[in-house]
Amino acid sequence: MAEKQGNLSINSENIFPIIKKWLYSDHDIFYRELISNGCDAITKLKKLDMMGEFETPEDTEFKITVTVDPEEKTISFTDNGLGMTFEELDEYINQIAFSGAKDFLEKYKDKTNEDQIIGHFGLGFYSAFMVADRVTIDTKSYKADAPAVHWESEGGQEFSMAEGDKGGFGTTITLYLNEDSVEFSNEYKAREVLNKYCSFMPVNIYLEKANAPQEFETVDLDEVTDKDVVVERIVEEAKTEERENENGEKEVVEVSPRKERAKINKRPVPLNDIHPLWTKHPNECTDEEYKKFYRTVFNDYKEPLFWIHLNMDYPFNLKGILYFPKIASQYESIEGTIKLYNNQVFVADNIKEVIPEFLMLLKGVIDCPDLPLNVSRSALQNDGFVKKISDYITKKVADKLTGMYKVEKENYEKYWDDLSPFIKFGYIRDEKFEEKIKDCILFKNLEGKYLTLAECLEENKESHENTVFYVSDETAQSQYINMFKEAGIDAVILTHNIDSPFISHVEQKNEGVRFLGIDSDLDKAFKEETPEEDAESMTEMTDKLTETFRKALDNDKLEVKVEKLKNPAIASVATLSEDSRRMQEMMKMYSMGGDGAGLFGGSETLVLNANHPLVTYVLDHADGEDTPAFCEQLYDLALLAHGTLSPERMSKFVTRSNELMMKLAK
Repeated sequence: MAEKQGNLSINSENIFPIIKKWLYSDHDIFYRELISNGCDAITKLKKLDMMGEFETPEDTEFKITVTVDPEEKTISFTDNGLGMTFEELDEYINQIAFSGAKDFLEKYKDKTNEDQIIGHFGLGFYSAFMVADRVTIDTKSYKADAPAVHWESEGGQEFSMAEGDKGGFGTTITLYLNEDSVEFSNEYKAREVLNKYCSFMPVNIYLEKANAPQEFETVDLDEVTDKDVVVERIVEEAKTEERENENGEKEVVEVSPRKERAKINKRPVPLNDIHPLWTKHPNECTDEEYKKFYRTVFNDYKEPLFWIHLNMDYPFNLKGILYFPKIASQYESIEGTIKLYNNQVFVADNIKEVIPEFLMLLKGVIDCPDLPLNVSRSALQNDGFVKKISDYITKKVADKLTGMYKVEKENYEKYWDDLSPFIKFGYIRDEKFEEKIKDCILFKNLEGKYLTLAECLEENKESHENTVFYVSDETAQSQYINMFKEAGIDAVILTHNIDSPFISHVEQKNEGVRFLGIDSDLDKAFKEETPEEDAESMTEMTDKLTETFRKALDNDKLEVKVEKLKNPAIASVATLSEDSRRMQEMMKMYSMGGDGAGLFGGSETLVLNANHPLVTYVLDHADGEDTPAFCEQLYDLALLAHGTLSPERMSKFVTRSNELMMKLAK
């Protein structure tokens, strides 16, 4: 074999420094690229075997072995794929961006297809130079008469090639790491990166540490295979015990039989699963397998609610599993993970071009070999095809939910509290999803019953047409909930942060429909009718109490209403207009909140019950010594019915309460 030296063939001037530094955003990705090359080499050889152009030796295990050597600061990637001849190595390695996968597919286009061929751009090998000062390749072609070849390069721009001494077909690539990248030769770091990128690659991957002491395991003798190296044979004699029989007589009983066992070199265990669950047909998968896969991939030991198994071959190839996790109560804490794969090779998490935004709340995996990836495989080219994939995923999720609503209504209702933030977010953000899911959206009422929007409107049709009352805080609004129940008026529970923009969207889509908080105003059902002849006296009472309370609270803008409430136990309540509530919710969502001066920020209306003795006392003793304290107490109690006071008002409330009780105790 002739030796060869020269310069790498690069079409664009100064491209190599760019490749070294900027080709991939994550430097650890070289693990993925070099192992992908090994997978391709093995896949091609298997195809040649299927076509009768190569016969795989008996008992061959196709595999990739990663060997780390922290002392020498090297990493080796060894595969037993088809290897390369001198000419192929010159063509595929020395000419940057010449894709061996593309060349192979072109050559055998009438005999094979693209299944499981990962490489497309011919750039993956050069990712090695992001972390290595020197790289060597030792390869031997599957062709019987082809000699081994050795290739090496320092710095990446010059190379040397000569006949090598590798035995057996396949390729070994060795990286001599630079000082900034030594960590990648650490066994634990290597395992971490391999788990990240290569957990489901289609060829078994083994990790070894150079010069590591041999580990052993003990197995039953009949479990030993031809591949095992037996270090020692072990005989475990039978174990007996003396026990009493039914007649009370003592006898010796065998409790453990004699065993012949063998101490063997520890069998290597692949790091990856070459047949991940999503590659199987849904009919072949059990519920327990789906749950186990979820726990393994997402390290989440809370069981998912349910899942969707995607399995499509036409018009594009897409497989995957989407899980609906139990969702936390606060919208901003929801964070899903959709892992994108290409031929079982991890590409990235949560690529927005493929996964609709609202589906980012889910967890799952999607494998689509047809995706038009860019050179680094970590982003997508702008392609109308990608939109079709996104639309397909949205449709499958909507079909699953609507099907469950129609066929498994009980389960759908059981899952609703966890599903609702996700569904509502999708309803707001995706028109196609909204159109499919709109009739399946549920509202939980005060009795815990689940109703559609149409059913909610029907319940209040006679007394409050096109109006849905809602609870935004079950604890803070407990007083109002009791009032609504006593009056026989229904309301729905909408306590999630997503609910404020959601109900605004529902109102936009359903002309005339209005959502009102149960504390937005006091319904006529809670009030006595005021005879016409008493209207003037009620106006005078309102004016006088307004002046008294404004003076006591030092707030000349305080809105005060006086009503004759049917419940004589209620002295005062605070109400907030729906517009003010939604403005505050929007400010809270965008972190624009004020200084927290009060629950409503001063925009509430104080409603006083003219039928309560404390209110009539204030009315009759406007200039009394204790009247200012009573006014403040009634105001604070109204706010406390909502569950909170500002820290300053709470301190004053406690002090004032003690002072009033001390006066009563005298």
